[in-house]
Amino acid sequence: MPDSDCLRQDAELLFDAVREAGALALTMFRQNVRRWSKPDGSPVSDADVKVDALLRDKLHASRPGYGWLSEETPDSDERLACEKVWVADPIDGTRAFVNGGSEWCIAAALVSAGRPTAAAIYRPVYEEFYSAVAGEGARMNGSSIVTTDADTLTNAHVVGTRKSLAPLSEHGIQADVSGTLPLQLRLALVASGRFDAAVSFGNKHDWDLAAGDLIVQEAQGQASDLSGRSYIYNRPQAWQHGMVAAGSKRHTKLIEALRAT
Repeated sequence: MPDSDCLRQDAELLFDAVREAGALALTMFRQNVRRWSKPDGSPVSDADVKVDALLRDKLHASRPGYGWLSEETPDSDERLACEKVWVADPIDGTRAFVNGGSEWCIAAALVSAGRPTAAAIYRPVYEEFYSAVAGEGARMNGSSIVTTDADTLTNAHVVGTRKSLAPLSEHGIQADVSGTLPLQLRLALVASGRFDAAVSFGNKHDWDLAAGDLIVQEAQGQASDLSGRSYIYNRPQAWQHGMVAAGSKRHTKLIEALRAT
């Protein structure tokens, strides 16, 4: 089978699984599901676990030769021997989910040789389905999306925490302060042009980024670490150093501004 046909089949499998996962999550939304805290203090719920199981059953079981990396599954070195790996965040925005807030999503990607080649982010409360296949552009509910791409930071709407936006204040940005909007949603909203850019400090896990990374890239933008380097996924340490996402011209300006601080 040609590689393009294989990728298309993998993408359709991914899209169907993420849609089904979103539908499952909705049945548990605002239903007082059991919740608890992980050792690092972050929340997790029965919904996270059940959505993770569904994605794993649909994706990993259908492609047993592919690796698996998920926020809700114990990591294994077995994935490092796999050229292709599913990377999933079953519910990105668990804190909002368990508190009845609407800012959460299902996110998953197929990573091949370290880079995402198919991706989906589903925001079921709003019925927004973001998707991308490498070389085919990015879409939201089937319609093409593109990033904004002015070559200036002046008046750019940049989403992030106060800490991450502070170094950019002298450049005339319009700060959209959010400490709770999940990273995958920030990336999706940059890809669709609703935000001009997103910046986040601190280490990020692969599952926080992989799907949105490809969607931004296919929307004619760029997502990178704080130094401007493209992400490489499925390494022994499955995390990245920060996040900067924007249209390509503005991304360059953001990296220059951050380096100057």
